[in-house]
Amino acid sequence: MSEVKTLKVIVDYDLCEANALCMEAAPEVFEVDEDENLVLLQERPAESLRQKVETAVRMCPKGALRLE
Repeated sequence: MSEVKTLKVIVDYDLCEANALCMEAAPEVFEVDEDENLVLLQERPAESLRQKVETAVRMCPKGALRLE
């Protein structure tokens, strides 16, 4: 029986500057709150959001996002 692979988002909060580019790319997954902190709304987003999340990871100017 094969294992179902799920997307997992990892945020390095030490690198993150909350530039909100990830939020623009995938608002279902990322949010910058009123205190300008990144909030991860979905650590394991649906496969249907993969393209948006991959774009968000690429757009991060600090390299603070990665996928597992």
